[in-house]
Amino acid sequence: MGDGSPVTLYCFAHAGAGVSSFVHWRARTGPGVRTVPVLLPGREARRREARPTGRAALLDALLRPLADEVADGRPYALYGHSLGGLVAHTLARALVDQQLPAPAFLAVGASPAPHLGPVRHAEEITDARLLRFVADIGAAPGGALAAPGSVWHRSVLPVLRDDLRLAAALRTAALDDEGRGPLNVPVLAVGGRDDPVVGAASLDGWARWTTGRLVRRTVPGDHFFVRGPHIPRLVGRACRIVRRTELIPGGQQ
Repeated sequence: MGDGSPVTLYCFAHAGAGVSSFVHWRARTGPGVRTVPVLLPGREARRREARPTGRAALLDALLRPLADEVADGRPYALYGHSLGGLVAHTLARALVDQQLPAPAFLAVGASPAPHLGPVRHAEEITDARLLRFVADIGAAPGGALAAPGSVWHRSVLPVLRDDLRLAAALRTAALDDEGRGPLNVPVLAVGGRDDPVVGAASLDGWARWTTGRLVRRTVPGDHFFVRGPHIPRLVGRACRIVRRTELIPGGQQ
């Protein structure tokens, strides 16, 4: 559209998280961007709702309100961090399948392409192993807070386990649907310079899932660079490029 509307940026968080990671994004994405963190059921203000562990439940929870918002054709983009990248990709596919306007671009941070993610199921990972993993990537508190029986242990580990189930289900669903071809949506794949989990090859794999352009960038930080200033600035700049293109009559992305 050529009316100077902001680009709406829908944001989806990593496993075990609500929307607090995006608390500073509204200020950091810059002008011309409307940042909308999307809260999944089962956490924060939606903590009493059942957590989705499969694609159907995820779409039941998120697709209708998102479809209603994007139906007017105003430009929008999706950003997903880690698990959120799979969530964003799943929603982009569902919106396109419903013949609704596609996102101007899909941005994923610290998120392996669906065919390159881990294949172990949540049930195969012991509490001790899961705690070690989240501690290694900086997602768990140290000492007594992360000990069995602690408040953190009781409240966060069940969410993490359900989110691992969701991630596995979304990868499987994406692979099952791969015969329909990749999305015609550009992808911005971003990695953290010191991320011990997701490397360049995992991000380059997103080329398999788009017929549009793949742009890969690296920002300072570890797996949780979503909390820092660099990624919202980068995605905000991408949104403003979209906005400038929309303002040019006949402009193409």
